[in-house]
Amino acid sequence: MPLTFATPGEENVVKQITGKDETRRFLANLGFVEGGKVTVISEVAGNLIVNVKETRVALSKSMANRVIV
Repeated sequence: MPLTFATPGEENVVKQITGKDETRRFLANLGFVEGGKVTVISEVAGNLIVNVKETRVALSKSMANRVIV
């Protein structure tokens, strides 16, 4: 399921990153890699603040939809 459907506060494991190579590389540089753990902190209008590798990152709804957990 896409990261946008994850329950806030629940730890999830990244299963897949979809999109073009450039998008996948951008997300990998932020710490979103297959097998990595990610936790949704909060959600406003589909945009997310997530905790990945001990860092909080803000993601737009379209970017969060590319992260499959």
